[in-house]
Amino acid sequence: MPGIYGRDLDLNLLRVFAVVAEVGSVTEAAKRLYLTQPAVSAALRRLTAAVGAPLFVRSGRGLVLTSRGERLRVGIASHLQALVDAALAAPVFDPSTSERTLRLGLSDSAELWLLPRLLQVLAVEAPRMRVVALPVQFRTVGAALAAGLDAAVTVADELPATIRRERLIAGSFTCLYDPRHARLRKPLSEREYFAREHIIVSYNGDLRGVVEDSFGKTRNIRCSVSSFANLGALIDGTAMLATIPAMVAAQIRKVRPHLRTTPLPFAFPTAWIELLWPVTSDDDPPCRFVRAHIQRLARTLAAKG
Repeated sequence: MPGIYGRDLDLNLLRVFAVVAEVGSVTEAAKRLYLTQPAVSAALRRLTAAVGAPLFVRSGRGLVLTSRGERLRVGIASHLQALVDAALAAPVFDPSTSERTLRLGLSDSAELWLLPRLLQVLAVEAPRMRVVALPVQFRTVGAALAAGLDAAVTVADELPATIRRERLIAGSFTCLYDPRHARLRKPLSEREYFAREHIIVSYNGDLRGVVEDSFGKTRNIRCSVSSFANLGALIDGTAMLATIPAMVAAQIRKVRPHLRTTPLPFAFPTAWIELLWPVTSDDDPPCRFVRAHIQRLARTLAAKG
């Protein structure tokens, strides 16, 4: 490929040459190309200089090809048409045969509620497509998208204009507990909440979670983990409380139905879970296909409450 740039040849000159060769007139070629006559003449001079031999000779009021010009016409005819066809052809995408691998950044909560459903859809509609799921969160998603992710689903802060974003679900929080060991009054009071032991998810690996960051209040934290993946097992059989996204709690309770949730004694500000993607993949058919399914799955989940 680099060899085609080795000589000073503007490929647009070949298009001008092909039209002049077809109509035999600079004036008529200029009309068809929406150029001025001087521009067409200048293009022919540049092409003649690059080729190193005359391409046309005058015949009456028109132009006819030289033997070198004829060889050039024959040589480029099929290639020019192929280039035009390639440029103007609509992209063809068939999900049933696509073998595209998509890189998706998912918060650990999104991985729980979204990824299983998305894989089920792809198994039916796009059985050859593959997904590489990578962990992201609000502090890392911008850099991850810049590094090559096709899309991401997470809570996000400010992002550059090169990233598209669409709200999917308004995130809410609930309190998950094991009623066999943590007997809570209903409704749960703020005093009782802060008196209990808690397990939290901290992406920083410290003893600060969403409550500490949002309200500046410190809980009695027994354990801090880095993801929601094993939270159900950690709550099960203990008196600890876990303040987690309601969607995550719903997924955990499908596996451990004996666990319970109760409303928190204070209101959280709405944290939107968003679909994020680079502007460069706006019109990429496989990316659009997967984004559409993510949007549909999120709408379905939101409708179920």
